[in-house]
Amino acid sequence: MDWALAIQNLISPPVLFFALGLVAALTRSDLSIPEAIAKALSLYLMLAIGFKGGVAASENGLTVDLLLVIGAAGVLSASIPILAFWLLRATTQVSQIDAAAIAAHYGSISIVTFIAGTAALDAAGIAFPGIMVAAAATMEAPAIAIALFLAHRGQAGTPQTPRAPWREVALNGSIVLLIGAFVIGMVTGQKGYGDIEPFIAHPFKGVLCLFLLDMGLVAGRELRQVRKTLTPSLLAFGLYMPPIAGMIGGVTGALIGLPVGGIALLAILAGSASYIAVPAAMRLALPQAKPALYLTLSLAITFPFNLTIGIPFYIALAGWLS
Repeated sequence: MDWALAIQNLISPPVLFFALGLVAALTRSDLSIPEAIAKALSLYLMLAIGFKGGVAASENGLTVDLLLVIGAAGVLSASIPILAFWLLRATTQVSQIDAAAIAAHYGSISIVTFIAGTAALDAAGIAFPGIMVAAAATMEAPAIAIALFLAHRGQAGTPQTPRAPWREVALNGSIVLLIGAFVIGMVTGQKGYGDIEPFIAHPFKGVLCLFLLDMGLVAGRELRQVRKTLTPSLLAFGLYMPPIAGMIGGVTGALIGLPVGGIALLAILAGSASYIAVPAAMRLALPQAKPALYLTLSLAITFPFNLTIGIPFYIALAGWLS
């Protein structure tokens, strides 16, 4: 791994603001960001990354590369939960329902980790294809579908899974805005980007710092509340699963011919874990699953790991694979 890049990522303002929020929550500081402001920051990030990805993709249009990326993302999102479920059942004492719920999070993606990855690539001077935004948008629903199958597999008399989660995923605000901004970016191209560049380019890193400060506060509160619930084997899963999935994503990116930046981002997406769309779906589809387990693992364990160690590892892996 490129230790210089790792250190650079660790001392970057976004990661340090995340650490500030984490420490503030663990020490019971009254520092907080109003929920409405946190949601506005999230919406801004979705809009900016989606629009810029669409503008980049507009230069090439609908291509074989785009279809390959979408196909690879779908396969990864469907296969990683199966591996995660098997590892959880083999190494921990969690129930079949909880293992399936946790696995869904690791087959899906963290868009904030993806955004942090694009920022790290920019800082390292590594270009990446805009079509990777399409991969991020693809890796939500397949993981949930597989997890529901795993949760009910072999359970006689299990009631029919409700349809509500599919609507929840398809119309999740982050996904709608990400895909919508991507399409708008493709339609308007460079001219559209030039019109709103002062809004989506210059404030981006500052907004990311504020958002990650809030994420650190949320992660710290979760850790403080469920410290006794997490066993060593579950904590270990939250740390070893990301690099395993990231390596699978990186190899997949290399096999479909992505450049270094594309390989890195596919590895980052595969190694990340959802804490927005999937928890919402799990509450409806698997209400008996424990949110304290799946949300804490994805947000309080895997998310910090990826911000500090994972992203530099995935970028170094991409350089080696290419």
